[in-house]
Amino acid sequence: MVKTSSVSVRTRGQFDIINITDEIRGITDNSGVSNGIVNVFCAGSTGAITTIEYEPGLKADIKDYFGKMFPRGEFYQHHETWGDDNGSGHLLSALIKTSFTVPIVNKRLTLGTWQQIVFIECDTRSRSRDLIVQIVGDC
Repeated sequence: MVKTSSVSVRTRGQFDIINITDEIRGITDNSGVSNGIVNVFCAGSTGAITTIEYEPGLKADIKDYFGKMFPRGEFYQHHETWGDDNGSGHLLSALIKTSFTVPIVNKRLTLGTWQQIVFIECDTRSRSRDLIVQIVGDC
């Protein structure tokens, strides 16, 4: 069985981190799938999905350290192509990735105790995103 749904998020710009665990858990719980996988995908090249311990210190660390790796004010060749300023966001998204997959075992997401699924905005401006949630598995 394959079930597809979506989660909408509105971001405030680069390094906005949104906990989407409850939404994904709700979709999974209502899917009827006993064992399988759920994949969360951002259709865009300046968004990222991963897992973290969603707490203020780590959220600040992500902003600080990824900001040092891909400084926003630097020159990126991408800026010459489209005349925009989000080259750092494309590199960040490429590093973290635009999708994440979690196993479903006995009707439950197999997340660790302190592990939450998050969307990280990598673009330099606020965005509205529709994240695709696809579940594949047995009923």
